[in-house]
Amino acid sequence: MRTIDCDFLVAGSGIAGLLSAIHLAPHGSVLLITKKNSAESSSNYAQGGIACVMEPGDSFEQHVADTLDAGAGLCDEAVVRRIVEDAPARIRELERFGVHFNTAAASQSGYDLGREGGHSRRRVLHSGDITGQQVETALLQQAQQTPNIRILEHARLIDLVTTARLGIGGTDRCVGAYALGLGPGDEGIFAIRAGFTILATGGCGKVYLYTSNPDIATGDGVAIGWRAGAAVANMEFIQFHPTCLYHPQAKNFLISEAVRGEGA
Repeated sequence: MRTIDCDFLVAGSGIAGLLSAIHLAPHGSVLLITKKNSAESSSNYAQGGIACVMEPGDSFEQHVADTLDAGAGLCDEAVVRRIVEDAPARIRELERFGVHFNTAAASQSGYDLGREGGHSRRRVLHSGDITGQQVETALLQQAQQTPNIRILEHARLIDLVTTARLGIGGTDRCVGAYALGLGPGDEGIFAIRAGFTILATGGCGKVYLYTSNPDIATGDGVAIGWRAGAAVANMEFIQFHPTCLYHPQAKNFLISEAVRGEGA
């Protein structure tokens, strides 16, 4: 069986997977594996934008309060606070990677900020109406230009390899995975040896008949992790986007929540 060695295995080529790979690359070799072409991810279909406190009249405390209110008391406040307070640095990082957010001369921050559902202030940065695609494209280009990152397309993870499955004593840990090559001339099962494995394979919206998620959102990573003994939690929280265009003879497609934030 063919075997690939790497320090870090990242499954998934959406925003989470790409950014993980970019941050890990200075620390060792990274293999990023994705079951379709590398630009095909749920991230690619996100339209609206990214919420971030940018204006002097806004505050981290207000953003945290809005999020906790929208979360109906179910959010982990420490996690919410960290995400909210880290957001400006993440926006600057995305801009360094080449993402261009819409600007507005009349805005104190210089950005054209939208207001979406649950927000009490205008704080949503956007790149036209294809924000997800713009971020995905910039991060993918960055990953492709990073020497320590190898991207393997059209390859699907089958199962994680753990020390327990190999009959090795001590604390059970993941040491790699088995994968199935689906690309022309690269078919068949192969093994990946990795010091660390990150599952960034996205959601599972496509287990439902009606969803705005793309066909790739089949929950592969959740199932793989569960079979290996990983904790699986909060599976009841599936987002069903409330606005989409329905056509009886074609796929539905998402209409951004920005239209609701603006009063539609």
